[in-house]
Amino acid sequence: TDYGSSLTVSLPAALQPHQPFQIIVRYTTADGPAIWWLDPELTYGNAKPFVFTQGHSVCNRSFFPCFDTPAVKCTYSATVKAPAGIQVLMSATQSTYLEEEGVYQFYMEYPVPAYLVALVAGDLTHADIGPRSRVWAEPCLLPTAISKLSGMVERWLAAAESLYGPYIWGRYDIVFLPPSFPIVAMENPCLTFIISSILESDEFLIIDVIHEVAHSWFGNAVTNATWEEMWLSEGLATYAQRRITTETYGAAFTCLETAFRLDALHRQMKLLGEDNPVSKLQVKLEPGVNPSNLMNLFTYEKGYCFVYYLSQLCGDPRHFDSFLRAYIEKYKFTSVVAQDLLDSFLNFFPELKEQCVESKAGLEFERWLNATGPPLAEPDLSQGSSLTRPVETLFKLWTTEPLDSLAAASSVDLTKWRTFQTVLFLDRLLDGSPLPHEVIKKLSECYSSQLDSMNAEIRIRWLQIVVRNDYYPDLYKVRRFLENQMSRMYTIPLYEDLCTGTLKSFALEIFYQTQNQLHPNLRKTIQQILSQGLNPLPAIDTTAVTTETPAMVLEDKVSEATNGAISLRDVNVSA
Repeated sequence: TDYGSSLTVSLPAALQPHQPFQIIVRYTTADGPAIWWLDPELTYGNAKPFVFTQGHSVCNRSFFPCFDTPAVKCTYSATVKAPAGIQVLMSATQSTYLEEEGVYQFYMEYPVPAYLVALVAGDLTHADIGPRSRVWAEPCLLPTAISKLSGMVERWLAAAESLYGPYIWGRYDIVFLPPSFPIVAMENPCLTFIISSILESDEFLIIDVIHEVAHSWFGNAVTNATWEEMWLSEGLATYAQRRITTETYGAAFTCLETAFRLDALHRQMKLLGEDNPVSKLQVKLEPGVNPSNLMNLFTYEKGYCFVYYLSQLCGDPRHFDSFLRAYIEKYKFTSVVAQDLLDSFLNFFPELKEQCVESKAGLEFERWLNATGPPLAEPDLSQGSSLTRPVETLFKLWTTEPLDSLAAASSVDLTKWRTFQTVLFLDRLLDGSPLPHEVIKKLSECYSSQLDSMNAEIRIRWLQIVVRNDYYPDLYKVRRFLENQMSRMYTIPLYEDLCTGTLKSFALEIFYQTQNQLHPNLRKTIQQILSQGLNPLPAIDTTAVTTETPAMVLEDKVSEATNGAISLRDVNVSA
């Protein structure tokens, strides 16, 4: 029932091959995984209800009857009726609004796979931020969105076009969604969906939008024909994203962001094990397995490393850009398999084909695709050393015994660092937790007040360090953070850490105080995390560390086991 049931339509026997025909399916959509309804209380403005869809990977079959596979592409049109005051948007190239009837009409003139059909409706207003871009958001968020993105999207689109050819979708608009949006971003053509929570984290916002821009070529124009080869979209889009950031922000910034992501890849490798089949680029989907379960960092970062390796075989990344431009031109509006990409690559570079680069010992293309474990080769990130070296130095000062150098470490001002430097430093401290009590105490004294004023991507990492080290003096900050967060990416990691250690009753208290501000899907996930091994737990007395309400004894039971979302923070998925 999670995946629906097939509908088989028998065609008339007299129908000739290639003869046009029409099928009309009358249907009603019930609640389903693609459609997210929000009460006004779950929006920022608290004024009007909101609805959005999320089709990736196989959810849109609960939205409308479709061939729900990336191998099939088609155009679509839609007519949507909505109450007055509700703005409706879709991932379409054309739209009209008949105000007297309250009816919106949409048309996507280019063929797209079913998962890229998307709809959003709510209290949304817009502003133009470029000649072919506008931003949509709830009225209270619009000024922030404008200030962050005005003029920027056109710069990124122009850089992408210089690398990979014309942007074919017409408009590139962005809509910021309430914190219930289950992932960070989604590359719906003409209308990128992004979670509003990311607005406060400038560098993450830049990377996430540029990644979705890259999908306009890799994923939307040329699509993986099977979910077993999702790296063909994500690995190529990640490579293109980093080429765009290198052109617009320089190689050092790109290398820093890459180092941060590769660190996360190796962290996920430790969690899953090097022989885990999901670490293959060509993963075999067993019957009944949701393809979305394959949305892991191997899809992105191992895929990126393979594409980067191919680019290095060419000797000059600009030669590889020329190949990718030709690849897009050849396959746009179709779906491909890995062999299509690799055959095209070898045909474009016949000298490499003569050298049999596909069979180079230890780096065979087949091994890249089907071996488990880490990438066979990783990029040279030395151009980012001016940004990564200070991180490595500071981490060693805090973690190398004897701890005689803490005075030097405490003099570092993190407020002068880039966000990716700070999160890279905190992630490495997280990997080393639990830390000696002297270290965590000194870390808090040095940095806690600095980190309080930083963005949520930084704060959540510091708070995870607090939780994993049972550092009670800063626990009130964990409570305060969770009381003000409604998004999956900023709640799940903390609840997982709280329930892994000795603070489950503290987590229960916060959850029961805040559950009404969470989307039912997120509420259910947190209940599953809290339910693992749950027995009647004594409450911890937090009055020593916070002036807020003391913890209560909570005996409510929640059921079902979580299915291991421990790597969610590391994935931070932008589809």
